[in-house]
Amino acid sequence: MASEHADNVTALSDPSTSCKDENFLQVKSYLSAFYGLIFLVCFPGNIVTIFVYFVKMRPWKGSTIIMLNLAVTDLLYVATLPFFIHYSANGNDWIFGNFMCKFIHFGFYFNMYSGIIFLSCFSIFRFLVVVHPVRCFFIQKKRWAVTTCTVIWMISLAMISPLGTLISIKHTQNRTICPDLSSAEDLDTTRWYNWLLTIFAFFLPLVTVTLCYALIIQALATGPHTQACYKQKARRLAIVLLVVFYVCFLPFHVFQVIRIELRVRVTSCDLKNIILFIFILTKPLAALNTFGNLLLYVVAGDSFQHAIFSLLKVNFSDVFSAFIS
Repeated sequence: MASEHADNVTALSDPSTSCKDENFLQVKSYLSAFYGLIFLVCFPGNIVTIFVYFVKMRPWKGSTIIMLNLAVTDLLYVATLPFFIHYSANGNDWIFGNFMCKFIHFGFYFNMYSGIIFLSCFSIFRFLVVVHPVRCFFIQKKRWAVTTCTVIWMISLAMISPLGTLISIKHTQNRTICPDLSSAEDLDTTRWYNWLLTIFAFFLPLVTVTLCYALIIQALATGPHTQACYKQKARRLAIVLLVVFYVCFLPFHVFQVIRIELRVRVTSCDLKNIILFIFILTKPLAALNTFGNLLLYVVAGDSFQHAIFSLLKVNFSDVFSAFIS
């Protein structure tokens, strides 16, 4: 569906260092414009997606239920973007209070990690259906998808709940800062918590998705499904998912780890500010996963494409009838 957002413009002084605050004024307009574009495209896009899944794609299949839950998490995240658009445009001066600061960052990380787990489960689902269609036919039943999605929501809530204690607003230089996880004051706890999230909620799913689609493509190349359409669809899904993981999520996680690790080490302030600047640039990339998910809904199945075309055909037909009447 990265947190993306706090300290988007201003580097905060770490309590463990004497580094002077650094203002990255050149990225203010970049962040506001980028988040604004994501909101304008993905907010209506996810509403349409949810509507299509609810109205046009019954009865649901297991993969449809997973995709619907992914769209819901993306919509909840995108709905928080106006707060951070204002935050960036306002010179990193947070006006919405401590609770909203915690809630907005909670929404970002919840979207990212629940989305990662949903995409991992979707990849495992596709792998089992393609490579072991007979032995694993039972997983296509709706109750398995409902159970899986319920567990994912519970795991994601449990994983992200520590943010409620780690993140809190800071008052500095006549401004109120809403810091993200990498700038949390409890550095020791933040460090180990971030390592746990990075290893188990990102790198493990990354390896899972990569292996699943490598095996799917291999199975389609050597197995009974030799039609070009199967291979083409598998390649498209693999490309979309791997772009989301390697382009959107990977840079954010790498530089968040580096950013936090540098806070506990004695190093030059210039290096810390360079890493912080790069980390700030990776946050919109993480948010860009919502674009990739919209594309995934289209690529994942012909039924979604047909439902969209049907919806557009009905709407254009109604407009045309009203115009000529």
